[in-house]
Amino acid sequence: MDLDKFFQRYPVTEKVLAAGVSGGADSLALVYLLKEWADRQHKIIVALTVNHGLRPESGEEAEYVAELMKAAGIEHHILVWDGPKPANGIEEAAREARYGLLREWCETQGVKNLLIAHHSRDQAETFLMRLQRGSGVDGLAGMAPVSYRGELKILRPLLETKPEALRDYLREKNIRWVEDPSNGSDDYLRVRIRKLLPELEDKIGLTAERLSATAAQMGRVRDYLEKQSEKFIRSSGKNWSDCAYSLNCREFAALHEEIALRVLRGVLKKIGGRVYGPRLEDLQRLRQALTAQDYRARTLSGCEILRQGNKIWIVPELKGAVKLSKQQWEDFCNLYPGYQKLKLPYKLKLALFQKQN
Repeated sequence: MDLDKFFQRYPVTEKVLAAGVSGGADSLALVYLLKEWADRQHKIIVALTVNHGLRPESGEEAEYVAELMKAAGIEHHILVWDGPKPANGIEEAAREARYGLLREWCETQGVKNLLIAHHSRDQAETFLMRLQRGSGVDGLAGMAPVSYRGELKILRPLLETKPEALRDYLREKNIRWVEDPSNGSDDYLRVRIRKLLPELEDKIGLTAERLSATAAQMGRVRDYLEKQSEKFIRSSGKNWSDCAYSLNCREFAALHEEIALRVLRGVLKKIGGRVYGPRLEDLQRLRQALTAQDYRARTLSGCEILRQGNKIWIVPELKGAVKLSKQQWEDFCNLYPGYQKLKLPYKLKLALFQKQN
């Protein structure tokens, strides 16, 4: 639980940091540890509690956290998930709602960093859940110490910490935490996997720590692959004012499949303005089609993918009957002379024109 070591590796320059705190042992331990660290570093921690309203006790638990934070001198806000709740997939919906509310508050307040209390057992459970789903490298890498949702940086400083250590820390401080009854319900895959972990350790010596370490190794592989794909995009690709990307066909065709898929996913996410990239199967079909002689333009993830000459062009998918006249393009080029002599696809011209108008 050495937060100094974590922040030396993943430094934050901003004065104010937010932390998600539900009232459970993990998040309470995190916020108290952060308060100790912040006092030494002259920073400010703001605690955020999301009231899902999924249980009658939710409101009382949020108020209990508010009392604890007031006593500790920590600024605290309760965020409420209003509106109807889905009948199915409530676990995933609640997770997305929680992150959505936390992100909205941070963006509104100009807070750039959000800390979450995931620990080593959470990482092990995530690894097994994704293994069960047949995930590849990215999925098996588990949760990263640092990730992003839009411009918001998500930090997880406890990924190498056992949950028992967090509970021991709270006991030493005589702080009571809340137990969520859903954490014992077999309705959720994560809970069923959690109950299997002791048996896996007892029968075959597969501990949560070993699973977490494997996820970390996969994370390093993921980071390497991402760096290679970003390197290709910088060297072989061209960013057209964030309106489109062009890639060299021959160089793209020569890429290893894993790198090629990551290149496509990264560019499609950026140009399409999506949080998540397309499904793996869709990317595989697109890559295969792009290397065929008879390729025809297609759409995916809010983008249109064209092939013209020796270039692959990825432009925004434009809805409706939008047209660009020859005179409009000439007027545009008079304002931006750098485009005058370039042979660009019509869809890129249209995207560039719309962005500037």
